Amino acid sequence: MTLPLGAAVDLVIEARWVVPVEPHGVVLEGHAVVVDGNTILAILPINEARALYEPRQSVSLPEHALMPGLVNAHTHSPMTLLRGLADDLPLMTWLNEHIWPVEGAFMGPEFIRDGVELAVAEMIRGGTTCVNENYFFPDVIGATFNRMGFRAVVGLPVIQFPSAWATTQDDYFARALEVHDSFRGHSLLSTAFVPHAPYTVSDESFERIRVLADQLDIPVHLHTHETAQEVEDSKRDHGIRPFQRLQRLGIVNDSLVAVHMTQLTDTEIATCAEHGVSVVHCPESNLKLASGFCPVHKLRQAGVRVAIGTDGCASNNDLDMFGEMRTAALLAKAVAQDASAFDAASVLRSATLEGARAIGLGERVGSIEPGKQADLTAVRLDDLETQPLYHVASQLVYAAARHQVSDVWIAGVRKLVDGILADVDTDALRARTRQWRERIAAV
Repeated sequence: MTLPLGAAVDLVIEARWVVPVEPHGVVLEGHAVVVDGNTILAILPINEARALYEPRQSVSLPEHALMPGLVNAHTHSPMTLLRGLADDLPLMTWLNEHIWPVEGAFMGPEFIRDGVELAVAEMIRGGTTCVNENYFFPDVIGATFNRMGFRAVVGLPVIQFPSAWATTQDDYFARALEVHDSFRGHSLLSTAFVPHAPYTVSDESFERIRVLADQLDIPVHLHTHETAQEVEDSKRDHGIRPFQRLQRLGIVNDSLVAVHMTQLTDTEIATCAEHGVSVVHCPESNLKLASGFCPVHKLRQAGVRVAIGTDGCASNNDLDMFGEMRTAALLAKAVAQDASAFDAASVLRSATLEGARAIGLGERVGSIEPGKQADLTAVRLDDLETQPLYHVASQLVYAAARHQVSDVWIAGVRKLVDGILADVDTDALRARTRQWRERIAAV
């Protein structure tokens, strides 16, 4: 878009550093990002921006890095209400004896709404502007994200047993299609199928998902190869590894968003690269549940897209993408036994643009480029904990913390102002969260 000299625009953000992510590894010092409506118009030196544009609002960030909003490529937002409920347990004990019974007792629209509100507040305060969501009651989840002005890919759940959301397989699919239709063409919301995992979804359901995902042109987002036990159980029950089964059922393609992937052979990694599979690495959840180590360096060397997610608060126990970036970087080096593996600029890219691309939003968000949506995060870097500063990307990944996030915009709307949530009643949210704690703890 070409505008006349002195053109009026909605917003100019002047930052000490702009980290656009694309081009890769670039840091622009003394630059401004020009926004009109929900769209980025330009990135240019501050003096040029002042000469060319008349902003209705100007924001100065003299000691900040302005970066794309972080993309949390896998989480279960309502599970914020289960934070710390059942810690220090292996995955299947954690699920069968604690998480699923509590969900069976309490999961419903109010639980979903309040859990999502708490998650959105936490994510915005931590610089996250977009999430790939995987949970029940996607209608309520999407409505809550929309009300709070938060960008999301809303998961359409399919699982083999009845829940408060749906009772039969036909019911799951019918409700999934209803929710998909209700969000069709939405500016902030899109959808993906979220079959829970190979061990909780039948061949028939996977085959239906493959056909519908192709017809609707939406991703398929599922947990797979999370633990060694999952792989052994699949070999016992199906005679093949889970990934081989998914391949046989037609699920392994460029629409697949495979979460965890801690148990992979070199052949499976090559297959992911060949078919365009995206892998979501959830390092802290995998560590906490002792699930294993995702071979991030091998995946990236093979050309597989790697995104980063937090997983849910019941297994992490936070939605802190800054913490996740640092853990992902350090863990990848240890697993590869290579200190150069998963460098800071690449980690930052995985937590932004690669995440957006994995979930089908790479043309809209994930980098600071003209024409993209203005999903932006400002991080103050003059705290003692991030001084002295030699390399901005390294500081963001290895030293910065989420409390240094000062300002956040989603689609050009300011959601965090100097560390204060712009439109969230935090007192009321805190009170509702305490009420849930009392109810759940009493069981």
